[in-house]
Amino acid sequence: MTRKPTLDRERGETLRPADFDARLPAAAPPAAFPIETLVPQVREQVPAVGQRATRPDGRMHGLGQTRFIDDLAFPGMLHAKIKRAGIAAARIRAIDTRAAEAMPGVMAVLTGREIPVNSFGPSLKDQPVLADARVFHAGDGVAAVAALTEQIALEALERIKVDYEPLPAVFDPFEALREDAPRVHAPESNVYASKVIRKGDIEQGFAASDHVFEGRFRTQMVEHAPLEPHASIALWDANGRLTVHSTLGRITLGRADIARVLALPVNRVRVVATIVGGNFGGKNEITQEPVLALLSKKTGRPVKGVYTRTEEFIATTTRHPIVMDYRTGVTRDGRIIARKVRLLLDGGAYCSWSETTLGKACILSAGPYRIDHLHAEAIAVYTNKTMTGAMRGFGAPQVCFAYESHMDDIAAALAIDPLEIRLRNAFDEGSASPTGQVLHSVVVKESLALAAERFGWKEPRS
Repeated sequence: MTRKPTLDRERGETLRPADFDARLPAAAPPAAFPIETLVPQVREQVPAVGQRATRPDGRMHGLGQTRFIDDLAFPGMLHAKIKRAGIAAARIRAIDTRAAEAMPGVMAVLTGREIPVNSFGPSLKDQPVLADARVFHAGDGVAAVAALTEQIALEALERIKVDYEPLPAVFDPFEALREDAPRVHAPESNVYASKVIRKGDIEQGFAASDHVFEGRFRTQMVEHAPLEPHASIALWDANGRLTVHSTLGRITLGRADIARVLALPVNRVRVVATIVGGNFGGKNEITQEPVLALLSKKTGRPVKGVYTRTEEFIATTTRHPIVMDYRTGVTRDGRIIARKVRLLLDGGAYCSWSETTLGKACILSAGPYRIDHLHAEAIAVYTNKTMTGAMRGFGAPQVCFAYESHMDDIAAALAIDPLEIRLRNAFDEGSASPTGQVLHSVVVKESLALAAERFGWKEPRS
């Protein structure tokens, strides 16, 4: 006798006996769906908030089984190293690579003149992949070697002879502004980006102020210093397609830049993002990838390049040093009437992401405060130093340090509690930013009050 399917109510499954005719459909009994749609409360829509969550890569990291790019190898893979200029500004008269090419174990040598389109950059294409006519800062690469081992490649770099004609250099952003200063990218001006924001009448605002305070604040150049340095592997297939395994954080932008530099259609370039051992904005643009690609093409073998810690400091982007001048007019009770800001960004030798950083720094330079009269100006200049670029915040950390330090100075001079002066001036719901954006969901004052309460700000201090 054939038994009929049964419903396992606990598991919600229909169970067929082994001898039941499988051609008959097994239909679950009808179930009523909720008619009313339940909408969770705002800020309670994600059940995971406040709960323990396991990172998908946590177990692999913890067991040491994550494969970073330095763990990758391909059959016949070579190792590349880049010779750095070691001089801030110079004209390259000649590069002699014959001794390096004659070394046993050296498979290929590359100079800037062999690069199809020897320039790149996220906005301005002002950076050479390898310097071929001019050196713009000491970290510029001037030649590259692919060899059987890293040691052989490093020894070969020592045998490459470069004849330089030293040129005047400029290292201070204020000197770079002078008319008689050396032009980093002559004949172009050292000023390559600027932004101005105006709101109200700045002179009228200062005239209406009871007190005017001034201050200058500086931040320094900062290297990201990820545990994993910049690293890439380049290899070609038999159909002339390039694959690059790289620690790049923005592989789509990197792919476009690599294709442009190599004069290839973008569909002939594939970039594989590897597990990244730290980025913080410092791996947002190409570095050695085109060099490795051309060395791989020359040798017909995969080529791997890994930066040294020294190269991380001298040949990759850093956070922008900014000199920030603030002038603020306030009433007797500490309410801000007018603020004038001037930012001078030291961009180093190349533009990189300076235009983005400059724009964000200028927009945010007034701080989260209601100010009727504002004038903010930002300028980026070239110097013969390591280039600056993307780093977490894009200009926001620098100006935040400046305007909050300035607020503390004003509070101290007026004998007003630093928390109170911020509460008197902070944005409210519907306040407008310096560029006219109407702000919503503003909780600056509430956040300050809650933080002060939990910190015990008003409690007596010993």
